[in-house]
Order: sequence, then C-alpha cells, then structure tokens
Amino acid sequence: MTNKPRDTLYIGVTSDIAGRVWTHKNALTDGFTKRYCLHMLVWVEIHETMESAIVREKNIKRWKRRWKMRLIEKDNPHWRDLYPEVL
Repeated sequence: MTNKPRDTLYIGVTSDIAGRVWTHKNALTDGFTKRYCLHMLVWVEIHETMESAIVREKNIKRWKRRWKMRLIEKDNPHWRDLYPEVL
C-alpha cells in the first residue's frame, strides 16, 4: 500500500485482500496506513499458505527501499491502484 508513487510504503499479510484493502482505503483501522493515508494497493503476491506469506513479508520488510521499489515496478511500472483487480 502507498499514498502515491514512490512514496511511503506499507507491507502486510492478509487472507482477505479485498476486505483488507477496503478497510485501509476507508481508514477504518488506526495505525500506520491511516496515519500516512496509504490507500493505493500497488503490489500483490499470492501464497499457498499463510506461513509462507508471513515469512515473505518479514523478509521484504528487511529489504532496502530501492529493492521494494524494483519489486513493485517490475509488475506495476506506473504504480496503478490494483484494488479493482482483486475484487
């Protein structure tokens, strides 16, 4: 999640991507995404298990910012909001 291209990033894990993004878009949960107005879904990665998703999330959170940007821009070079595609 981000607020605009190449700005603040949030990485999280969920079993309900559409519901979780809707919650962030509508600022229904206090925290990082609400504080920084992170309402755009710009990258999604699907995993077979929640355990593998959590391991991947923890790894990516340790990455350098430029690596995260490259990951997003590889599949979403224009930083489009992908929310309509996950509905």
